[in-house]
Amino acid sequence: QVQLVESGGGLVQAGGSLRLSCAASGSIFSINAMDWYRQAPGKQRELVAHSTSGGSTNYADAVKGRFTISRDNAKNTVYLQMSSLKPEDTAVYYCNAFVQLHTRRAYSYWGQGTQVTVSS
Repeated sequence: QVQLVESGGGLVQAGGSLRLSCAASGSIFSINAMDWYRQAPGKQRELVAHSTSGGSTNYADAVKGRFTISRDNAKNTVYLQMSSLKPEDTAVYYCNAFVQLHTRRAYSYWGQGTQVTVSS
């Protein structure tokens, strides 16, 4: 069983910064990708940042130049550094990992979500 535990959400003023963390634990053979999603009230969940095991990254247009995804493989942890935050960034942020188990079967796992609120 794999568990993703998120932290770092909270209330911040527009223009401020937050750093989200997501730590994966359990019987993990490898983690092929770790991503950040968000879901704002009344909207569908959307991909914010994508990171592959090969080191490539991609970002949603709305956050390019402001958000940075990074990974600490030794700790099985992915981070999302958010800067120049806007009220439009207010959402529940979710970590997602594509995990290969020791059985060699792969699954997508979700964190519990953490609330980010940006005040104007």
